[in-house]
Amino acid sequence: MRDGINLAKLGIPSVALVTEEFWSQGNFVAQSLGMTTVPRVELPHPVAGTGSENLTRVAESIAGNILSALEAQSD
Repeated sequence: MRDGINLAKLGIPSVALVTEEFWSQGNFVAQSLGMTTVPRVELPHPVAGTGSENLTRVAESIAGNILSALEAQSD
């Protein structure tokens, strides 16, 4: 979440990728830094260590959401 916020503060289009386990923490961080509008995409938890097939499945399932969030920022 912080990386997405830091990039957004620099004017770089960004989307924070946050697992479901840490979604509420993402809300807290975004609110505490005054950046509640930074787009986020939710991933299943855990992602790390789940194997390349699962990572591919997750990437394919969220790619459209990431692109949509980035396109919305360019409007």
